Amino acid sequence: MFQVSWEKFVKIFVDNEGYKNVLLGLENTAYIALFGFLIGLCIGTVIAVFKVAGSNNKVAKAISKVGDVYVGFFRGTPILVQLLLVYYVLFPAMGVTVDKLIIAIVTFGMNSGAYVAEIMRSGVLSVDSGQYEAGRSLGLSYASTMCRIVLPQALKNSLPSLGNELIALVKDTSVAGFIAVFDLTGAFTLIGGAAYSYVVPYVVLALFYLVIVIILTLIIKLIERRLRKGDRRVSAK
Repeated sequence: MFQVSWEKFVKIFVDNEGYKNVLLGLENTAYIALFGFLIGLCIGTVIAVFKVAGSNNKVAKAISKVGDVYVGFFRGTPILVQLLLVYYVLFPAMGVTVDKLIIAIVTFGMNSGAYVAEIMRSGVLSVDSGQYEAGRSLGLSYASTMCRIVLPQALKNSLPSLGNELIALVKDTSVAGFIAVFDLTGAFTLIGGAAYSYVVPYVVLALFYLVIVIILTLIIKLIERRLRKGDRRVSAK
């Protein structure tokens, strides 16, 4: 039975050019994950900075409270529910019509921002307070000290956690099909429907995600290793 299913899968994948749909789905999955992560990194970093600055500034404290609500909502509700809310409620309420892929990227970006906010907040707090004092003693403003001295170090300290967030985002993209975005999961579902058997397509789909995660893990470890070598060179000097 498995052999028959495999033969059908190969025929559709190769002979019927099903691989083209897989490549398109993989491309859309990459767009959602990477651009969503970048949006989340920007949102999360801004929230983290205001959270840290909230104890010293009334405006920052007010923005920090808004950030708490934002983080609470996106961490407390499933990504699928968020996707449906943005697609069926938020954009229609604003009277805006955009491509479904853009909606998926924005939604995943907003979701990622809530998690990145806590990751970056921990990263900022892990930077020695003497770094702030050094920056201020050089005449830099709080914003300049944060951007030029603190955030680069916080980003480096948070790299493993940020890598995990990117990997989680890649796997979460599998629900993008609920708003008819043609992603990697959708491509293999289409092949399964054509073959009247989903066993082999979904096994191969799982292997695809596994390979993607392994590649991302190796890249993240490589970056960490490079950064550690850079730290050793600086210390040696």
